[in-house]
Amino acid sequence: MGKEAIDEMFSSRLVRLESTLYAKILAMEPFLTHTGKIAVLDADNVDTDRIIPARYLTRVSRSGYGELLFHDVRGEGFALDQPAAQGASILVVGTNFGCGSSREHAVWAIQQAGFKAVVSLRTPESPGYSDIFRQNSANCGLLLGELGPAEHGVLAGAGSGTEATMDLPNQTITINGQTLTFDINSVTKDALIQGLDLIGTTLVYNDQIASYEKKADLYVPAAQA
Repeated sequence: MGKEAIDEMFSSRLVRLESTLYAKILAMEPFLTHTGKIAVLDADNVDTDRIIPARYLTRVSRSGYGELLFHDVRGEGFALDQPAAQGASILVVGTNFGCGSSREHAVWAIQQAGFKAVVSLRTPESPGYSDIFRQNSANCGLLLGELGPAEHGVLAGAGSGTEATMDLPNQTITINGQTLTFDINSVTKDALIQGLDLIGTTLVYNDQIASYEKKADLYVPAAQA
C-alpha cells in the first residue's frame, strides 16, 4: 500500500473517530420546546462576576458551578432564593445581561443550576445580552430569548413560580394563556434546534473537508532569490 493510500486511510478513520467521540461526549442536545417554571431576576446590567465570581474560575473541571451561581449575592432577599423560584428552569432577567468580562463559566453556572433558557429585556437603548455572553451561550446550548418592553412586562409580571413553555422553532413563550414572541438570531436558532455547537457545525462538513484535504497540495513558500 502506497503512502498516499495509507495517509488517506488513517485520515478518514481519524475523522470518524473524532466524530464518534464528539457525539458521545461533547455534543449538545437539540432544543425544540421546554416547559418549566420561571424565576424572575428583575435587574439590568447583571455582569458575569455577579453570575460567577472570578475566584472560582481557576477550577480545572467543567462541573460544580451550579451551586456557585450568584454566590456573592445570595441570601434571604435575593430573587432566586425565594420559595417560588425553587426548581425554576427559565430565568427572566433585565437588559444587558452577562456584561463584563468574558467567561464561559457564567453559562456553565446557569445551566448547572438547572436553567434551560434565559429571557431578557431588549430596549431601544440597550440589548438584552452582551455580545460575548450571547456567543458563549449559543456554543454551550443555552437558549437566550429577547422580548420588547410590553411582552417582557407580561412575562416578568407573571412572577416566579409560574409555568411557561418556550417553543424555539416558533419563537414563542406561552404563559397564563398568553403567547409572546421572542427574538433570536436565525443562525443561532438553527444551531440550537440541531444541537450544534462550533465543533458540531464544523463536523457537518466532514466530507467536504476530507475531499479538500485530498486535493489540496502542500503549500511551500518559494525561496527568496
